[in-house]
Amino acid sequence: MDPCPFIRLTISNLALKLPLAAKSSSSAVHPSSSPCFCKIKLKNFPPQTAAIPYIPLETTQFPEIQTLAATFHLSSSDIKRLASRSIFASKPSLKIFIYTGSAGAACGVNSGGLLAEVSVPLDLAGTQSKPCVFHDGWIAVGKGAGAGKASSAAQFHLNVKAEPDPRFVFQFDGEPECSPQVVQIQGSIRQPVFTCKFSCRNTTGDRTIRSRSLPTETSVPRSWLNSFGSERERPGKERKGWSITVHDLSGSPVAMASIVTPFVASPGTDRVSRSNPGSWLILRPGDGTWKPWGRLEAWRERGGATDGLGYRFELILDGSSGAGIVLAESSISSHRGGKFSIELGSSPTGGGVKRSRGHGGGSGGASPANSPRGGSVQKGFVMAASVEGEGKCSKPCVEVSVQHVSCMEDAAAYVALSAAVDLSMDACRLFNQRMRKELSHHSESLG
Repeated sequence: MDPCPFIRLTISNLALKLPLAAKSSSSAVHPSSSPCFCKIKLKNFPPQTAAIPYIPLETTQFPEIQTLAATFHLSSSDIKRLASRSIFASKPSLKIFIYTGSAGAACGVNSGGLLAEVSVPLDLAGTQSKPCVFHDGWIAVGKGAGAGKASSAAQFHLNVKAEPDPRFVFQFDGEPECSPQVVQIQGSIRQPVFTCKFSCRNTTGDRTIRSRSLPTETSVPRSWLNSFGSERERPGKERKGWSITVHDLSGSPVAMASIVTPFVASPGTDRVSRSNPGSWLILRPGDGTWKPWGRLEAWRERGGATDGLGYRFELILDGSSGAGIVLAESSISSHRGGKFSIELGSSPTGGGVKRSRGHGGGSGGASPANSPRGGSVQKGFVMAASVEGEGKCSKPCVEVSVQHVSCMEDAAAYVALSAAVDLSMDACRLFNQRMRKELSHHSESLG
């Protein structure tokens, strides 16, 4: 398998030194904590917000503890768009808008005053094959900068660098519930690598609707089902019995995703709640049976601006009976869709999880591709999968870092996970809404 070239552009090690005049000019600036924040913008990408730690003026060296403020992932087409020149466009650059005060509810901008704007030119030629540092150090910003008054100007520290981040790219040729083929994309080449088989056990009996080539759910050890979920009948509205198996081109099963905790409507509602989510078990073959690799929980977020699919994915440690490492936790708009992503963040201890939209947290210690084999920690991008909103045709596109793929079975596990995320959009659909025909006539009970 040949990967596609990608670039990981990171902005880190932010810090700010403020002269006395600047500190006294705004009551919102408190030198003891993080008095400022910034908006980081790159053309064609959503802006990102980050806090800027304050460093005393007398500090001569940057602290050893280094933090990641923002990350942009660029494909070859992204790089071409950034590099395109016209009479209206200049060379590509990263723009950072620095504000005094703390980021507030109004997207931060209205809660602080603009202190300065920093522009870092980006020459991305060659960065797909070797790292490049665009800036690392202090810049005089604000009043006094560039006018021979550096001592009276604020000092802003940042590191901007680009690193090669090649990825394998896969796409479902159809919706997961339609048992599609999965192709690998490399430039203009689309090569079949997997087939998927979706199945659903009738919830009103033991009759199973599935392909003959699909391993039955009873081949999954019952001990795993007891540890990670339950297939027992529950009163009320529920969706259960769904599974999808990924096969290689020889027909051998190489990964599987199966619902182990039914998606159940909370009492008196038509919604799968966060307090009682449904869950999938992602499995890989080993020693003649299926072995658990990861667990995905999903629920329906509350209405309003956040209405959508909430999710949490954890890696299951070797030999564990339920314990795992949370690698992703966020939400996807049920109307617009979005991306499910896993990225292991940087931290002083070598672990940590970068959650989508800044909801950081969690702890790290293992790479998904290292289970069940075991191995060392690998930070950075792991995977991303596109998810369409409700009622839209969804053919997930899956990107996986080459660091986390050592064989076809590794890639298949991420393909199965992406299918589970996509199907969770249907599983968490409000129970008062009609399901699509591929799922509704044999997968929903007591609705």
